[in-house]
Amino acid sequence: MLTPAEALRLVLAQTAPAPREDCPLAAAAGRVLRMEIRADRDLPPFDRVTLDGYALRSSALAAGLRRFNVARVQAAGMVPFPLGPAPDAAIEVMTGAVLPEDADCVVPYEQTKRSGAVVEITPEAAATPAGGAVHRRGSDHRTGDLLLAPGLRLGGKEIAIAASCGHPWLTVSRQPRVAILATGDELVDVASAAAPHQVRRSNDYALAAALGLRGYPRVERHHVRDLRSEVEHRLWHLLAEYDVLVVVGGVSQGRFDFVPAELDRQGVRKVFQGVAQRPGKPFWFGVSPRGVPVFALPGNPVSAYTCLHRYVLPALDHAAGLAPAAPRTLRLATGVTFRPPLAWLLPVRVAPGPDGSPAAWPEPANTSGDLAGLAGTDGFLELPAGETEFPAGYTAPFFPW
Repeated sequence: MLTPAEALRLVLAQTAPAPREDCPLAAAAGRVLRMEIRADRDLPPFDRVTLDGYALRSSALAAGLRRFNVARVQAAGMVPFPLGPAPDAAIEVMTGAVLPEDADCVVPYEQTKRSGAVVEITPEAAATPAGGAVHRRGSDHRTGDLLLAPGLRLGGKEIAIAASCGHPWLTVSRQPRVAILATGDELVDVASAAAPHQVRRSNDYALAAALGLRGYPRVERHHVRDLRSEVEHRLWHLLAEYDVLVVVGGVSQGRFDFVPAELDRQGVRKVFQGVAQRPGKPFWFGVSPRGVPVFALPGNPVSAYTCLHRYVLPALDHAAGLAPAAPRTLRLATGVTFRPPLAWLLPVRVAPGPDGSPAAWPEPANTSGDLAGLAGTDGFLELPAGETEFPAGYTAPFFPW
């Protein structure tokens, strides 16, 4: 049986890149960038004043001048004034203004005394050097420098960078339409009264929320009973209309687990079924004739939620062109024992360990149906098969929710 890492490699190998589309800058937050953003001019684009004060020549200060005649005020956004030829010339400047021509430093208000049009420089400012309180043109980036590479998920700072370079539109990955199909006669909607033999639908809500938070909001939820005709009819429509299909339940070996056989009958090529892990061992993955990836997750809530984070979300990130994140590992804060010959996807809480550094505190769910047991956890640690004792300090890969 496949290990989780082997299963993910097969999933990624069968996941085609998402198409690109142009998106307005104001709507691009959370999307994955598929273009380069380069500086369209020097940054900053001019010698920029960094504090309120007086612009003058540092050479005049070095020559012993302490009294300067203030001719003008230069505010941010104004066309710059020339300082003029007189050694004792000064211009009052505001933060963000262009440094006046021929000036090379700024003395802050706090180091001056002013009377009318004359400003006197205090002794502590006498050594102000050339470039003092000036953000030099191009000192951050030069025209043509690469500022953002493809493969980034766009947040506030990336949007600001694109805006500063004059990009009202950005080329991004198209967001896939994702269908979640919950299966089971026992499921009723959250707004309905649940009979003693029924449970309210929660898996599809949980998975849709996690997808939206990860940057994939185009999700629609569906439900079918454990009737072969319903499963057949709904799968046919979903495979034709959506870009990604996530099925929850009906994937094991039970009499009413119709999903694998029906997917096969509709031409979905099975890549694998079963992963040596707990929870989520029955996980099934395949690809439809039109290239729709199909993730069939176990119906138990902890299994479904864990498989979504271990396989579905990484596959969508891969298709979107998101640059892979550096693997993260954490140390166990306390020892645990796990005897089955399976990888253990152990829910953990991240908090300071005995030495004060971040550590993984085990918070195993009571059962794979105990979704409430995940409350307060931050993700899961993947402990490998083949070992049974995992002492405090054991390091393993960490996957955040």
